[in-house]
Amino acid sequence: MAWFADFKADFILNFVEKQRWTFITSGLKNTLIITFFSLILGLFLGAVVAIVRSSYDKTYSEMNKGIKKILFSILNGICKIYLTVIRGTPVVVQLMIMYYIIFASSRNSLLVAIIAFGINSGAYVAEIVRSGIMSIDLGQFEAGRSLGFNYRSTMIYIIIPQAFKNVLPALANEFIVLLKETSVAGYVTIRDLTMGGNIIRATTYSPFLPLIAVALIYLVMVMFFTKLVSILERRLRKNER
Repeated sequence: MAWFADFKADFILNFVEKQRWTFITSGLKNTLIITFFSLILGLFLGAVVAIVRSSYDKTYSEMNKGIKKILFSILNGICKIYLTVIRGTPVVVQLMIMYYIIFASSRNSLLVAIIAFGINSGAYVAEIVRSGIMSIDLGQFEAGRSLGFNYRSTMIYIIIPQAFKNVLPALANEFIVLLKETSVAGYVTIRDLTMGGNIIRATTYSPFLPLIAVALIYLVMVMFFTKLVSILERRLRKNER
């Protein structure tokens, strides 16, 4: 049972002594805060970009020439640049640019991380929501017009609710991806879950238990949210019957 005695001693060293377990719990709290608020920001940005991009594809050719058409084209171009840049560069680089350049004077690193991850998530949410909008039958737009709705009202009250229902499982999976992506927050000195495990490792010079504990916590969270997504998908399928 020598291995058990060694494991116990290692466990006490890494988590019990000097209450080092608090690095894990506080890191987990920061990870969940960043993930939750980044998802909200990402959903907002993604929905706006998706509406602009899908509206451009559906209505641009029918619009009359004028300043409104030019502005709409410029807005669509900005959205395309946003998607290209954010989807084409690593999230850790975006995080470091936000922290060390754009918000270099800010002392609230948690807020900077939320903005950085939210902007990154928004680019992926935009394509998910856009695919949902484009999948809605054109007859739905015609039905909205027949009820006296203009294009904007049709989008808000008829198209968007159906699109979100269709892409809800994909959005839930984006939340899981975002949860794992926040593990790079330590690059800008944020004590997230990964950074908490790394601090313990650097203090005790014992890497096995801290890093395994971090990995297991991520695994449990991902399994939990994956289960919720599967339950959500089953309920949506039942509602369609």
